[in-house]
Amino acid sequence: MGLVLVVDGGGSGCRAAVADESGQILGQGRAGPANIMTDPDAARANILAAAATALADSGQAATLADLAAVLGLAGANVAGNAARLAALLPFARVRVETDATIALVGAHQDQDGIAATIGTGSVFGRQRGGVRRQIGGWGLVLGDEGSGAWIGRAALTEVLHAADGLVSGSPLLAGLRDRLGGADAVVTFARTASPGDFSDLAREVVAAPDDAAAARILSAADDWIARGIGHLQVSPTLPVTFLGGLGPVFAQRLSPRYPGLIRAAMGSALDGALWLARTEGW
Repeated sequence: MGLVLVVDGGGSGCRAAVADESGQILGQGRAGPANIMTDPDAARANILAAAATALADSGQAATLADLAAVLGLAGANVAGNAARLAALLPFARVRVETDATIALVGAHQDQDGIAATIGTGSVFGRQRGGVRRQIGGWGLVLGDEGSGAWIGRAALTEVLHAADGLVSGSPLLAGLRDRLGGADAVVTFARTASPGDFSDLAREVVAAPDDAAAARILSAADDWIARGIGHLQVSPTLPVTFLGGLGPVFAQRLSPRYPGLIRAAMGSALDGALWLARTEGW
């Protein structure tokens, strides 16, 4: 199999690792976001940057063209995106999966289970009897319910609703309004904000769960995430793993709904990509 490159690329950043035939990681690298739907050119550049750093860190006398690559990338679930990117990459062999797929495999390896990945975006996956299924992951414009970007955008919507008198104000909403410079400035910010920009605001919402507006937003996020998990759940019930930057937050919030079912991940998304490379290949 030779040297393998594995990449986990999402809306917040890109991580890469170079491993040998035994699966031992020899070098690692990081770069910017790698969502191949929202910005394919930047995604390609960041994938190559992270890969080059990982290869240099490995100390191996090889080039990118010598590597067999398994990439797990946000946006790869949309038809045509994966094939277009693969044709533009220099690696010896390329397998492109969604970032949700490698996260699911990393979390459960060859066991059955559900993974709810809640980060900048949101996506849900199920592995059962070796068959994988994904729902969500459609991006902020039409989806990503319960995600960091969705939460941040919802908070700014509430700021505008409060300005119009449609909902009661709250310390969280007042703080966001004042920091951004008023309702007009909120609209200006949102016009060019990336999913990552919206997701940055989610930290303030999560940090103030007792704020009335934050409570409304987080409750709605709870329901959307539970809906995704419930749609994939079967009988007998499967264990559920929460992943992503906001995974621990919602694992705690939703633990009463899933008594005895929440399980820690067996490995990372990069571990999942490496598992695919070693067990399923290209």
